[in-house]
Amino acid sequence: MSERPEAQEPRTAMTTEEIEAAHVAAPPKLNGRVTLREYDPRWPVVFDREAARMRELLGHVEHRIEHVGSTSVPGLPAKPVIDVLLIVPDAGDEASYVPALEELGYTLVIREPEWYEHRLLRKYDLDPSSESANLHVLPEGCEEVVRMLRFRDRLRTDDGDRKLYADAKRSLSRQTWEYVQNYADAKSEVVAAILERAMAGDGSGPDA
Repeated sequence: MSERPEAQEPRTAMTTEEIEAAHVAAPPKLNGRVTLREYDPRWPVVFDREAARMRELLGHVEHRIEHVGSTSVPGLPAKPVIDVLLIVPDAGDEASYVPALEELGYTLVIREPEWYEHRLLRKYDLDPSSESANLHVLPEGCEEVVRMLRFRDRLRTDDGDRKLYADAKRSLSRQTWEYVQNYADAKSEVVAAILERAMAGDGSGPDA
């Protein structure tokens, strides 16, 4: 197993050049608004189905699979995209997991060796409730894994922060964005505030 990844700060807004450099091929442009849907109880069912298939083909490598992102939080509006987190010993060792995931219809679209060796694979036409899946791959012991799970759990359990995040998402979805990443980056301030409370274990919400 590789050494524990060196801790890094949460990622800041990406420039157009950084977005293009991270993509294996040219990144798709949105040039429009982000479409949000109200929470759909089918989303965790889709995640469970995909995760079960992954576990069957990834038995040769130590791993964990988590449902993350807005589709993992009941009551939260979201893009109809299932965010999956795959945690492996070495995310940079693509040969250990990418071929198995390709058998399930996933394609490697983002490679970020300088940021925890993060990889992103994508699968389309997932389910009538879900346009696609974003499969994030990060190494075990990575601080970003902790942040993602703490943020998810905070939104699942804190009504005030869940409403704060939902309101921010709805407001930003009414604007026009060149890339979906630009929309995601625009949420950075509210995400940081919620994440600070989540990492501190603060039980008080934004209205406390």
